[in-house]
Amino acid sequence: MQEQTREQILAAARRVVVKVGSSSLSTAAGGLDPQRVDALVDALAAFAAANREVVLVSSGAIAAGLAPLGLKVRPRDLATQQAAASVGQGLLMRAYTESFGRYGRTVGQVLLTVDDVIRRTHYRNAYRTLQRLLALGTIPIVNENDTVATEEIRFGDNDRLAALVAALLHADLLVLLSDVDALYTGDPAKPGSTRVEQVRDESDLAGIAIGKAGKAGVGTGGMVTKIEAARIATGAGIPVLLTSAALATDALSGADVGTLFHRVQERPPARLFWLAHATEPRGQLHLDEGAVRAVVSRRASLLAAGITGVDGHFTAGDPVDLVDPSGRRIARGLVNYDASELPGLLGRSTVELGPDYSKEVVHRDDLVLL
Repeated sequence: MQEQTREQILAAARRVVVKVGSSSLSTAAGGLDPQRVDALVDALAAFAAANREVVLVSSGAIAAGLAPLGLKVRPRDLATQQAAASVGQGLLMRAYTESFGRYGRTVGQVLLTVDDVIRRTHYRNAYRTLQRLLALGTIPIVNENDTVATEEIRFGDNDRLAALVAALLHADLLVLLSDVDALYTGDPAKPGSTRVEQVRDESDLAGIAIGKAGKAGVGTGGMVTKIEAARIATGAGIPVLLTSAALATDALSGADVGTLFHRVQERPPARLFWLAHATEPRGQLHLDEGAVRAVVSRRASLLAAGITGVDGHFTAGDPVDLVDPSGRRIARGLVNYDASELPGLLGRSTVELGPDYSKEVVHRDDLVLL
């Protein structure tokens, strides 16, 4: 796979997904900053003017709702967060509608929950909606549907959401904008830290203190969530550019800013990508060493004979993780049996089980290595 320069990547990018965090859009008091919104829109409108498509994944609904509700800091409890999102989402969309209106551009709101990417039918519906908006010349503005999401079914941050949207739409580039202008070898505020210009593979991240997902201020993400988003997108064949919202115009023009993550492989089949990154496992199947070798080395289907244990509550068709004897996840697949059926099948060959249980536990076409 030939490596492209950032100039080549930007020149060839016809469809770009851009994610912006709350801290890049809000004031210190927590409300939306119109100047910051306008500056971002200026950069995106200029890029889209060259007959290119832009999808904006925007945080900021909760931040926008703080001031109107008299809240000084981001609330910790989910109910108040949802109340702030309910007030703030309309304000966020109004700000974007007015700002893009300066360029005669129409925007469309798309609110997603984890279910919309976990369930395959919802996933396809989201794809069709976004495709149609783009075909109509509209700029889709995507956000998590904070007002209905529960603690158990949340993306947690919009970095992962942006990576999944980029893969869903077969984007040519994902741009992650925040208040940090690049990935650094250490704390950028400390002497000796240098910008990481390019990441080609995991070895380029060795020794870099990425830290933990942040919870300070009005945002929920951090550098670790951006690295994880970059892993998802580059694994889907999409390069990623990480920089600050203040440098959006430079970044989209191909200037040497931020950190460029090169794609690590060609675009995989959409079904396998969905299975690996857009599903939540409903259980685990524990494999013996022979089954691990068959699944990993020979890319074979998983048979009952190689399973030693079952965890979780799932039904036929649900995603489950396959783990080796040490408990390490090696693959994810769609199981052909209910959790209640499997204990009686474990360790038995297909011949022993008879025609009623002739199906593989997980067929190789429904299985992806992790």
